[in-house]
Amino acid sequence: MNRHRFSVSLLAAALASAAAADIPRTADGTPDLSGYYDVATLTPVDRPQIFGDSAFLTVEQAKEIEERAAKAMAEGSADLAADRGAPPVGGDGSPGAAGNVGGYDSFWIDNGERNFEIDGKFRTSIVYDPPNGRRPAMTPEAQERAKARRSFWRENTGTAWWLENDGPGPYDDVELRPLAERCLLGFSSTGGPPMMPALYNNHKRIVQTPDHIMILTEMVHDARIVRMNADHAPGEVRRWLGDSVGYWEGDTLVVDTTNFNDTPALGLATRDLHVVERFKRVDAETLLYSFTVEDANVWEAPWSGEYPWPATDEPVYEYACHEGNYSLGNILRGARRLEAEALAAGAELAAGAE
Repeated sequence: MNRHRFSVSLLAAALASAAAADIPRTADGTPDLSGYYDVATLTPVDRPQIFGDSAFLTVEQAKEIEERAAKAMAEGSADLAADRGAPPVGGDGSPGAAGNVGGYDSFWIDNGERNFEIDGKFRTSIVYDPPNGRRPAMTPEAQERAKARRSFWRENTGTAWWLENDGPGPYDDVELRPLAERCLLGFSSTGGPPMMPALYNNHKRIVQTPDHIMILTEMVHDARIVRMNADHAPGEVRRWLGDSVGYWEGDTLVVDTTNFNDTPALGLATRDLHVVERFKRVDAETLLYSFTVEDANVWEAPWSGEYPWPATDEPVYEYACHEGNYSLGNILRGARRLEAEALAAGAELAAGAE
């Protein structure tokens, strides 16, 4: 071997060894992952089309995105006039829930202030495989399921449109309402797996022991329990968050999750979802979180992503959400009222036709 190359190799090995020695470790010698993390980031899960095949942002592009986000946050958090009028019936038509009739302003939003960096480069997306930075195409069957779901969860326009369809409607039963609306499971797959950043409540807490690792998610209250060096539960045991077992691969925690029920947190995924996650402590203040997703019922190929989890001193606050708070009963009562109005109008038309 060339003497210069040999010296460089020794230096690289020494630096890697020093970096490994600098990370905090538990009494049994494994990297200590315990702590609080704030995973908020402006980097999207899927690469925006505008970036084409580029996996990285330039420094100028990253700065522009940061400045644009800061401006939008400031405008959205500005004080509103106390004597302003009510929004128009049905909203003003701008983007937002139900025609943007009003909700909360940007004061409540906490989705990060910048794009994340890995190895000194700004990524254009969390997904890195496929190379286009976007989740693979869905199977034809999954596309049909997604179409049916969109039809079932249409926007409530103030009419009982579901009476025109065969079968149950979206407001016929409490258990037909979405899990996130009922505060049973975090939305946007924040609880995972895989665990994604969201619009707010992006804190995580890890508590580590030799036999178990707990990952607490701020969004809703999901707590994942990873059983170390264990076998998966029997196939008939199914859970919303799946069955997670972990093991150490050098200094990397690998978590293998199967045994999901029919409604995993990951949108459109099925009970055959299989997720492998890796947690690697980069330094005393950062974890690198990576994952690979497989579900042949939904995507034509596996897909992978990664993003850093920076440590924070801020704790995970209670997410006091329970069954849609007081609104769930009113959601169903409102649907019954719309149905009564539709049936009365139909009866009146029928009577007039006679």
